[in-house]
Amino acid sequence: MLVLNKLLLVLSVVPMALSYPFFPPTCYSKALRMAQDLTQMAADLKIGYETGHCMAHMPDLYLDIHNACVMYKMRAYISLVEDLRLRRCAYTREVRKLEVTLRQLFIIMGEKCHGDLVFTIYDCAALERPYNRY
Repeated sequence: MLVLNKLLLVLSVVPMALSYPFFPPTCYSKALRMAQDLTQMAADLKIGYETGHCMAHMPDLYLDIHNACVMYKMRAYISLVEDLRLRRCAYTREVRKLEVTLRQLFIIMGEKCHGDLVFTIYDCAALERPYNRY
């Protein structure tokens, strides 16, 4: 009976350990992760084989969700990506994914996480530099 109890205990603990993290991501952690991914995705598109020629004129995208100017920066970048439709690279899957994910982050930060996010700085020039506070 003792062996059976220990076996049941182990069988109940193992699935909990495998389902780490135990808590679902918060709105803040989701926005932070998406901003990091978008920054990397935009950098990869600028040097990509299929998209490098179209994305070369695009400004670098550095998203810091602690900066109050990030909403303006995202809105401007979304407009620039939408204007790429005149060029062939706008129809690649990667550019479309960048546009859709950037729009999702804009909606999440503007509507879903509105009360959860706190902007600690208001420095629009900081979003032009590659230094991030992650």
